[in-house]
Amino acid sequence: MEQLEFEPYLRKQMDELGVSSPEEALSALRVAIYSEMVEDPQVFRDNQWPHTVGLLRIAREAFCQTALVTMSQRPKALRVIRALDLESTLDLILTREDVKKPKPDPEIYLLAAKTFDVPPEECLVLEDSPTGARSAVAAGTNVVAVVTPFTAAGHQKEQVVPEAFMVTEPEKLLEVVQRRILEHNCTVHGYDAPESQGGA
Repeated sequence: MEQLEFEPYLRKQMDELGVSSPEEALSALRVAIYSEMVEDPQVFRDNQWPHTVGLLRIAREAFCQTALVTMSQRPKALRVIRALDLESTLDLILTREDVKKPKPDPEIYLLAAKTFDVPPEECLVLEDSPTGARSAVAAGTNVVAVVTPFTAAGHQKEQVVPEAFMVTEPEKLLEVVQRRILEHNCTVHGYDAPESQGGA
């Protein structure tokens, strides 16, 4: 912060924000700006990831059970879901209030699997954050990391998810998901990969 010369400004904000350090002031300002932004549903519509939303709709059409598993508070999560008109595409919504331990603890993903009465190893998870990816991997699920400009460095550093299952180009999301499902079905269920199938 000193290099960017933010600290003098943040120190002036500390009393007004009721915090005791420049770092806390920066965090409080970030939350305040975010809270103001999310009051407008159009912000979500303008910044949605169409490939992710599209995959969710494809999953519903294929009669897959779908869930939103987030560490956001429920009112905030519902605001986003309603703004994007996704309520009808989700069978389950789990938020911070539903668990005792936050991500990276696997509790919330284990709860989702239990609610669906499906073994965690038969669940597919899309995660954008390294912390969430650690949670999903610890739960034993099949994880695809949807890498954003904000999370790319963290994913590359931690390597929780194999690079083959990291989506760095949104338009390749469906391709990576299909690859992840195929890999799971071949290794766990003994299915033949398409290239290995053929007549005698």
